[in-house]
Amino acid sequence: MQFARLLHLVDSALPTGSFAYSYGLESSITFGLVNTPFALRNYLYSYLQQAGSAELPFINSAFQLTEQSPKFQTVAEEYDAQLLVPALYKASSVQGRNWLKLLVAFYPDANLESITQWFVAQNIPPHFTLVFTLALQRAGFALEELQAMYLHMLLRDQLSAAIRLGFLGPLEGHQLQHDFYAVFEHILAAQAGKEYHEAVRSAFLLDAAQVLHEDIYSKLFQN
Repeated sequence: MQFARLLHLVDSALPTGSFAYSYGLESSITFGLVNTPFALRNYLYSYLQQAGSAELPFINSAFQLTEQSPKFQTVAEEYDAQLLVPALYKASSVQGRNWLKLLVAFYPDANLESITQWFVAQNIPPHFTLVFTLALQRAGFALEELQAMYLHMLLRDQLSAAIRLGFLGPLEGHQLQHDFYAVFEHILAAQAGKEYHEAVRSAFLLDAAQVLHEDIYSKLFQN
């Protein structure tokens, strides 16, 4: 039953706002960085590798803490500081707030309001990666489940964006999603046990594509 609840929480129909963002894919396609199916595969691989090296160490650290732990403030400040692309920064904050609102409604006995209150008191945006971890840890899910589902959400949203942009057909997109699950094990193994101070960004061209999004004449996504 607990696993079924987790599947519901990462369902794309859940209104967290992820549907509004392509995370650089739209600009990558528009400006020719991704122009073939092979290029999309390379893009997705780089995207997931960077997510693994930059996000999973923060998930590993946050899972061991509560928002009241002195160390968590350092983790939150470090995460806030490493989001240098304005569009990413805003999207992370918006999705984090939406996520907390939903989880507070789903788990009224878990005292998740204290997470929101902590971020407000510290004047730090409730970034999605951090509140995703804090809330699900308090709701009773295991770290391994969070890690796998986090990567699943990222991959799903990228392929959903590619389909909505007309770059892929639905069947092709879902086949690609199925194929890429094989990559998860390697990413998770490479980041096992790493903490926030070991997080690194490894695909700077993807960050550049995010910045270029503002130059698109007509946009489907907010970033």
